[in-house]
Amino acid sequence: MSTTDKQGPSPSARRKARHYALQGLYQWKMSGNSVNVIEASFRAEYDMKNVDVPYFHELLHEVPARLDEVQALFEPHLQDRSLAELDPVTEALLRLSSYELKYRIDVPYKVVINEAVGLAKKFGATDSHKFVNGVLDRAAVDVRALEVKAQRR
Repeated sequence: MSTTDKQGPSPSARRKARHYALQGLYQWKMSGNSVNVIEASFRAEYDMKNVDVPYFHELLHEVPARLDEVQALFEPHLQDRSLAELDPVTEALLRLSSYELKYRIDVPYKVVINEAVGLAKKFGATDSHKFVNGVLDRAAVDVRALEVKAQRR
């Protein structure tokens, strides 16, 4: 099955794109390598056949390009933690998901949060998914107020 059809990429192709983008953003933070080098490495080392590659590319490049804007979306919602206290996986995940909330309004906010929770369960520390869920839920109220209000009726 193709990753794209008349409706666009499949949910599993998008999920894989987020999975690899999270790993790439983590690698970008930890290694300091350019996103171009990281993307080339992923394309060479992984089977990208069933991945929404344009989405992976967008996330990997646009999150660092808009880093200050993206962090400003979730940072006020960290509550009792500072940005410096976040582990690198949680930080990368909140960056990726906040980007989606702000710039990919074609993706419902509940999908953004559910995908982030799934990635936190897979890659994050124990119970980090609860923290990620709370931060993104609060950020969604700011970023997508009308959509959240409509869903909560």
